Amino acid sequence: MKSLRLLVCALPLALGGCSTLSAVNWSAANPWNWFGSSTEVSEQGVGALTSTTALEESALNDALDGDYRLRSGMKTADGKIVRYFEALKDDKVALVINGESGTVSRIDVLEEGIATASDVKIGTPFSDVFGKAFGHCVSATGDDIGSVLCKAPYSQHISYLFSGDWRGPQGLMPPDDTLKNWTISKIIWQR
Repeated sequence: MKSLRLLVCALPLALGGCSTLSAVNWSAANPWNWFGSSTEVSEQGVGALTSTTALEESALNDALDGDYRLRSGMKTADGKIVRYFEALKDDKVALVINGESGTVSRIDVLEEGIATASDVKIGTPFSDVFGKAFGHCVSATGDDIGSVLCKAPYSQHISYLFSGDWRGPQGLMPPDDTLKNWTISKIIWQR
């Protein structure tokens, strides 16, 4: 009787051949992925989004596993027209994906649930990452004016945008005593 049950279970696989097995999402079968895999910011990109990902809705959707709703737009940056996509989760912008030459060139992470390998994420205080701003940080410009942009330690592609309260002159960076209470408002990956 046991061998009959085994035959009934194995028969569809045998009849379907390899094509059935190739359609199985084997990574979803891993126990550590049963409760949702977390997207991580790394030197290569954000999750499966990398510098080789085409800046096309279908490619972005595949890299994001369909977990986000995408909307596209265009803007000007440094006198050039830049195409971008916003990835929305629960109608909130979670990622802003910019591109050059048809592939992803920059990703702004705004979602609190996405962290770096060292568990730095939106809301992390400055003092948890840096002791001093000198050598790491500059005053942010453009849309982020009034914030402080800091290169992530030991990284060539990741930066953190810190925001907080300060009543000093615009364009100057706040002192370290003020910055220690500021928190990350955006994680930026750039190729």
